[in-house]
Amino acid sequence: MTLTLGGMTVHLDIGKKGEDIAIDYLIESGLTILERNWRWKKAEIDILGMDGDTLVVYEVKTRSYDYFGAPDSFVDDKKLNLLLDAGNQYAIETNHNWAIRIDLIGILLNADGGFTLNHIKDAYFPTF
Repeated sequence: MTLTLGGMTVHLDIGKKGEDIAIDYLIESGLTILERNWRWKKAEIDILGMDGDTLVVYEVKTRSYDYFGAPDSFVDDKKLNLLLDAGNQYAIETNHNWAIRIDLIGILLNADGGFTLNHIKDAYFPTF
């Protein structure tokens, strides 16, 4: 693995690995994957999927250590609002009237090549 731009290549590789793990987990759980890395304005949705009749926006956070906290604790309300707006836009663009849910998936990569995955369903309840 090559370090470039102050470690950016490593960061992107870790993020992609986490998303790959999350997709495998979601498929094994019987969920349908619709999109990966879907962009709208300033938002990028890591994974869009369906859980029954619900459109789910998955935000995946992957870390190689948890010294500063669990991976899924690095998502703030501003980011969650942006994801909710993007999820609504996806439903509009695909002409669907789905209920929308935001889930967080935190992945901690272990030194031995394993990982710990924490899936938080209904992680965000917007306040208007």
